Amino acid sequence: MGEGEDALNNSHIKKDRADSDARFGCKGKSKFWFGYKGHVSVDMGSGLIERIAVTLANISDQEGFERVCPRGGEMVFADKAYCLSKAQTAMKKRGASSAAILKNNMKGKNKDLDRWRSAVRAPFESVFSKFERRARYKGLAKVQLQLFMDAIVHNVKRLVQINSPPLYAGA
Repeated sequence: MGEGEDALNNSHIKKDRADSDARFGCKGKSKFWFGYKGHVSVDMGSGLIERIAVTLANISDQEGFERVCPRGGEMVFADKAYCLSKAQTAMKKRGASSAAILKNNMKGKNKDLDRWRSAVRAPFESVFSKFERRARYKGLAKVQLQLFMDAIVHNVKRLVQINSPPLYAGA
């Protein structure tokens, strides 16, 4: 709470906030929000959501990744937030292979490989854009239910697309 109050220069947040579970999150040095983060694992073969998790906004993406990391010999295509050691350790522990895009200052950075990885990930980024950005409810358990229900709706719509017969073009 202190970090968020300092960043927003607002000492009234603690007594006036409506959701006592929510925390301040930060992306970069200037983008702050109050609430939660959703973490989603998508099967790249079918486009179905396999795992979801909700964390407080002050939890890093890497810590949230531990909750949705796939098991077995699967390859994980992820953005730059998941190329750091905590996420890499979670992948190794679960037997998954990393295909995370490397940060620009990292050794072994291969721009062509990262461009290919981005192209592979691109069709599945739309999954994340369809979820609501704001929590409808107050409390971690209710926000988890909201994300779970959003995932069910996504999967049902995707199953309809997968199982629908092709359109007949001839007359």
